[in-house]
This record gives sequence, C-alpha cells and structure tokens, in this order.
Amino acid sequence: MKPRDDKDIVVEDGIAKTDDPVSSAVAGPDATGKRHEPHEPAREHLPTKLFEKSKQVHNKRIDGPFRRFKWAMMIVTLAIYYITPWIRWDRGPYAPDQAVLIDLANRRFYMFGIEIWPHEFYFVAGLLIMAGLGLFLVTSAVGRAWCGYACPQTVWTDLFQHIDRFVDGDRNARIRLDAAPWSLGKIARRGFKWSIYLLISLLTGGAWILYFADAPTLFGNFFSGEAAPVAYITVAILTFTTFALGGFMREQVCIYMCPWPRIQTAMLDEKSLMVTYKDWRGEPRGSVKKANKDPEHFGDCIDCLQCVAVCPTGIDIREGPQVGCITCALCIDACDKVMAEVGRPRGLIDYATLEDSEREARGEEPRPVWKALLRPRTIAYFLIWGSIGLALLFALGVRSHTELTVSPDRNPPFMLMSDGSIRNSYTLRLRNMESRPRDMEIGIEGLSGAVMWSDTIRRDDAAARQTVTVPADQIRTVRAYVMVPEGTVGQEFAFRVTSLDEQRESDTAETHFSAPGDES
Repeated sequence: MKPRDDKDIVVEDGIAKTDDPVSSAVAGPDATGKRHEPHEPAREHLPTKLFEKSKQVHNKRIDGPFRRFKWAMMIVTLAIYYITPWIRWDRGPYAPDQAVLIDLANRRFYMFGIEIWPHEFYFVAGLLIMAGLGLFLVTSAVGRAWCGYACPQTVWTDLFQHIDRFVDGDRNARIRLDAAPWSLGKIARRGFKWSIYLLISLLTGGAWILYFADAPTLFGNFFSGEAAPVAYITVAILTFTTFALGGFMREQVCIYMCPWPRIQTAMLDEKSLMVTYKDWRGEPRGSVKKANKDPEHFGDCIDCLQCVAVCPTGIDIREGPQVGCITCALCIDACDKVMAEVGRPRGLIDYATLEDSEREARGEEPRPVWKALLRPRTIAYFLIWGSIGLALLFALGVRSHTELTVSPDRNPPFMLMSDGSIRNSYTLRLRNMESRPRDMEIGIEGLSGAVMWSDTIRRDDAAARQTVTVPADQIRTVRAYVMVPEGTVGQEFAFRVTSLDEQRESDTAETHFSAPGDES
C-alpha cells in the first residue's frame, strides 16, 4: 500500500480507496472507490438492494398437540369475533339489547351488564393497561405465544393457509403449482381461491361494523343500500387490508411491519420459555444412514428440514432465536414426529429456557415447567395485572348511577327582586345511568331560607326541594332559580340530588351563592 498525492487516496490490489465519504447519489454500483470502516472487509461495489426479496412460504400440514391447540384458538377467536355482535342482552325497553355495542352516537359502551359513559373512560384505559400488561406477562413467561396463537394477523393467516391446502393441496403440490406456467386450470384455481379470500375478508369487515350499531338492523340496511356511507367505507378498507395482509403479505407483516417482535426482545431473558433447538444434542447433523455408520460423530438432527417445512413464516429454528419465530411450536410437533419415527427421544426442539438448555447440556435435569413460569418477574407482572383488574371491579361495584353537576350563572351573578330578596340562577345536569326513567329529588343544603323553582316549575310552587323526572340512560338539564330573603350574604352551599327509588342513590355538588357586596 502506498500513498498517492495529497488526497489520502491509497491503492490496494490495484483498486483505489479513500476514507472520504462516497455519496450514493454520485457513485454507481460499479464504482471502484469504496468507503468502509477499518474493521470491515473491503467492498467491491456499492449494494444495489436495501432488502432481500421475500420468498413464498408454503408450510406443510402437520398434526400434534400444538397444532391442535392452534386449531382450537383459531376456532374460538374467530367465533368470538363473528358471533359476538349477534348476542342479545336484555336491558329493558329503554336501552339497546345488543350484548356488546360501541354506541358512538350516544357515546356509550355496552358490554353485557356493564355500561360505560364518556366520563368513565378510565375503565377503558384500565382495560387497555391490563391488555398491555397481559402481553408483558405472556411474553415474559412463554415468549411470543400471543403472536403464535391469538394475534389477529396469525389467526387470519392460519385460516388462509388452510384455504390454500384445501384448494391447491399440501406443500409440494402448491410449490409445483406456483412454478407451473399460467394455464386455464391454474387461473381457475387462483380465481376460486382468491374468491374465498375475498369472501372471508368481506365477512371480516362486515362483522367489525356490527359492533357499532344494532347488528340485525345494520345488516339489513347494509344490503338494502340504506346504511351510512361510513359503513361502506369501513367495510371496503377492512376487506382490502384483510385480503392483502392475510392472503398475500402474511409473514412479512410479522417480520417487517409489526413493531411487537422488536419490543418483545426487551422482555425476554435467559429465564423465558421459548421454542428452542437444542444444538448440543442435534449437532452435527447427519442422515440416519450416516448416524448408523458413525453414531459417535453425529447428533440427533437428521437434517430432514421438517421443522422448516411446517413453519408458517419459513424460518429455520435451528439457527437460533430470530424475529421471524412467532412461537407457534409447530416445529416441535414436526420434530417430535420425526424423532419417534427414527427411534430417538422427543424434545430436540422444545419449549425451554436458555438456562435449562445449558443445564441439560451439562447432563443435569431440567427444571419443571411450573418453576420456569413461577419466577419473580412473571409473579410481579401477574400481581400488577390482577391488582388493576380488582381495582376496576371495585370501582365498577361502588359507582353510583346518579350524578349531579352544577354551573352558576356569571352574568349577572345575582338579581335583586322587588321585595328585596336575592335570586341566583344555576344550570343543573342530572345524570341517570339506569336503563329506566327515575324520579329525582333536588334539595338545597347550607343556605338558610332558600327556595327553588325551574323553567318547568312555577315560582308560586317554589320550595327548598323539588322533584323532576330524568329519562332512562340520559342527562337532563334543569334551569334552576334559587331565591333567599333580603340581607342574605354570599356564601357556599350545595345541591343534593337523590333518586326516589329503592336504591336511594344521591350525589352532592357544592357551589356559591352570590349577593350584593360579595367579592367572591
């Protein structure tokens, strides 16, 4: 290596190099000037691609305990999603009878016997926090089990892959069909399969909007053309996304688009259960014939690639933990089946922690699964998760269905009547959170000699207590006028509302009475 002039350009193996930055905007792929770090090998040319082209994944059919559990989870989750809007729940004649309903028009959320109002959004926030902590708990305990069994992308991808097998056949048949030239038969198969994709996608989008209105009514209006435009737009968007993500992008969503795999790496440690290839037992790999000839040299892995063939994301678990592994454990089913056929013990690929794998490699007994699950980290997550759930249940159990808010008039703050008495005006909002009309009594406390009337109650009927009827599941606004005798000074007092039913719920709202000379 020898210097060339004063530009710090050197020649090595007949190629000019420099430490100055080379802009990709001016340097072509075949440029001989290369920029690289001292510890990196010299690059002959600039990279022409920033990503690797995705390869079509054709996973193989497999049977086993994890596959059957995956079947059960898919059936349960899809049934919950599609059937829930049709479940009825009797709340009386004044409330909707749909068990789960997000009523945006009236700003209500119904879930069976629970009704959430806008001011009670902390319940929704609590449920979201519980969902997040639940993911942390599951990830800390059993890795990406959520991704492998219950994530919507996984569930619909699994469903679409079963459709692939139903229409095109198992793995080898699908590979041959993909490689075959386009013909009438291939076009017919593709058209039939994509039609099923589209039908499922349409049902998926259609089921979603049923959560936001009465399902039977909206279902009829949708097909008669009487539904709101937003319903058709929502269905179109969800149909397209389900068709694209579940039918074609599949594992690319898990590997490239979803941020959760990257987040989960921060929650996994050497004590977390993961789908693990026990390389100390399986390496070096060799066929059954080679192993029979030299059993001391080869491990248990016969390099059959069945673990790769059944993987829904197409990864090789033998390469170690990687972002493409969704912990569905289908590779465990495949490997256990092969080990049984060749007469070797199961568990070459298994749920295990890194600590237990090292322990087992030293010839020690691995810990029971329950000990791997019950560790301080998972217990802490569970206690926090359970505490939030109990707090929400407590708040739900003690909440009142009767509430009152008061807003005094500021302009003018008071009025002097002809007889010297003083009048203030207030806007009262009475909230009835029951699904039935209720009579409520409004009373004045802490204001001597005060009487009250409203726009619907004559002044001649003014009294310290008045009764109004609040419609079911609504807020009634009452314009109240409070009058006190001459000489009363400004002071604090309170309105109290009490439901006149067996519950006798009450709520109090403090406010101020303004009078001449009142500086407050």
